Amino acid sequence: MRERFHSVGETAILLHMTTTDTAEPTLTIDELAARAGVTVRTVRFYGTRGLLPPPVLGPRRVGHYGREHLARLALIEELQHQGMTLAAIERYLKRLPDDLSPHDLALHRAVVASWAPEAVERVTREELGRRAGRPLTDEEVERLGAMDVVVPDGDAYRVDVGLLRLGVELLDVPFSPETVLAARTALLEHSRAAARDLSRLLRDAVAEREAPEVRSLSAHMHPLVVQALLTTFQRSLREELREWLDKEAGE
Repeated sequence: MRERFHSVGETAILLHMTTTDTAEPTLTIDELAARAGVTVRTVRFYGTRGLLPPPVLGPRRVGHYGREHLARLALIEELQHQGMTLAAIERYLKRLPDDLSPHDLALHRAVVASWAPEAVERVTREELGRRAGRPLTDEEVERLGAMDVVVPDGDAYRVDVGLLRLGVELLDVPFSPETVLAARTALLEHSRAAARDLSRLLRDAVAEREAPEVRSLSAHMHPLVVQALLTTFQRSLREELREWLDKEAGE
């Protein structure tokens, strides 16, 4: 069963992109596969095809994976959801710079996800934990519900599977649900204002064109506008955080 519903994906992306990239690779291949919701065989296959960078080798040559691998797996999954073949995904990833951070990969994933309407799946509690890539406590499920990542539906849950991974990562961020919801309110207010202004500009620009051409331009501009908004917002947020941290350090 699939249906459309509105979520707080913007907030999840915001908080996901502002977490640190500096953590050392600490996941084994089994842990990486579980977190990403894929099989170990899939991880190894992607590695042999060059879709994933090699792991960092530790003692006894045990491979360790980190946030970049998780971010790449999430991007690959999103591209697959858009109907791209493995060969097309390989070409897409080869065009990306080699030094992209997990935040940059999350940005690409957000743009790809913007191409499709939001949809949810109705899953059981057991399936919810499997999709999350780790067991979820009752408290964690409640926190995901407070963030509107999952919605209780009788004895099951409605969940956007693509958003779930971001929501699970937010469980490890030291923000209360109240802070997340306050961020959602601020983000939605400003994004809607920007959307209204951009929509007005685009309508004025295509006012004299035929309807089929307008639809084609709209489909072409949508991912470009989303990427521009995410990029400019990310940079603005980093500047604000840097100014705040500099001020705190000077006091």
